[in-house]
Amino acid sequence: MKFPKIQSLSTIANLINAEFVGSADFEVHGMNEIHVVEPGDIVFVDHPKYYDKALNSAATVILINKEVDCPAGKVLLVSDDPFRDFNKLTNHFKPFQASNVSIAASAKIGEGTIIQPNTFIGNHVVIGKNCLIHANVTIYDHTVIGDNVMIHSGTILGADAFYYKKRPDGFDQLISGGRVVIEDNVGIGALCTIDKGVTGDTTIGEGTKIDNQVHVGHDTVIGKKCLIASQTGIAGCVIIEDEVTLWGQVGTTSGITIGTKAIVLGQTGVTKSVEGGKTYFGTPIEESREKLKQLAYIKKIPEILEKLK
Repeated sequence: MKFPKIQSLSTIANLINAEFVGSADFEVHGMNEIHVVEPGDIVFVDHPKYYDKALNSAATVILINKEVDCPAGKVLLVSDDPFRDFNKLTNHFKPFQASNVSIAASAKIGEGTIIQPNTFIGNHVVIGKNCLIHANVTIYDHTVIGDNVMIHSGTILGADAFYYKKRPDGFDQLISGGRVVIEDNVGIGALCTIDKGVTGDTTIGEGTKIDNQVHVGHDTVIGKKCLIASQTGIAGCVIIEDEVTLWGQVGTTSGITIGTKAIVLGQTGVTKSVEGGKTYFGTPIEESREKLKQLAYIKKIPEILEKLK
């Protein structure tokens, strides 16, 4: 998430009442999670296990809960609670904006696009040409939709990420300031939910088709011309490359990559990254031929035991 204009380190420190290490006028361009940070971004870290990863990332502003040696070319924001202060910055630069109309005045809708009744379109949404948005769709603020997109009834684009920090008295939510981006010629079935990124984009690539009742987690990137069947659940921060097929009731863990033209058969649990160009099945996931052989061998166990009597 980039700020509307470049900020100084001292300005950011004052917003969250934090100490800083480095030049007061060091440029701060935005804030992001560690998997998408760029130079000029703030990244937060609040556990010693991840200090090195954050300090050595592309981020040049580290929001951290301990003063440590600062790498060359970077600065520190020292906070007693980086998670809380990251949320403060999200709320400051991208605050929630209430709406009291079905289609926000700031939304931009392209020529030839049809919006069916009872659809909600939030602030600063952009929808391209010749789309068909069926009844009772909800499109949260800042969502971007390309041309020739079809979205069926009951689908929700842009709900918050499922991202929480455990506290002694419950769970604190990491506030989502990212977007959902739907590219051209995408089809999305009924009752799907696609969460926005925490700071970046959740992206559905050009020509991808999604069946009914599919969930896509925050910051996931789905490539071009993928097919995703009903009741599939895709966790956050997943990369699904081009022309991947996920059949019904596939589930994934977070942070993995599914390679180009991979096929994942129904009810598979994708527990790790897998190469493209192969067919997979089972939980834990394996190439389908190997998994089916194992199941055939298991069926033979009673017969083998009978012979051993």
